[in-house]
Amino acid sequence: MNIPRYYRYRLPPWLRKCIFIAEKVTLPILIFQLIRTILFPTTFDLILLGILTGLLIAFYLEWI
Repeated sequence: MNIPRYYRYRLPPWLRKCIFIAEKVTLPILIFQLIRTILFPTTFDLILLGILTGLLIAFYLEWI
């Protein structure tokens, strides 16, 4: 069974630009969220930190 691969360079230009912007903005937001989670830990902050970490890893490994 072949799993379809999605290459970001085959996407429409407007969607590709949105992905590149999200890729560049994810790390600063992650750092801010990490500092916020250290100072004021709540369940929502931990969930958001986990989502941002997963998103950053997905961008790094080019899954997205």
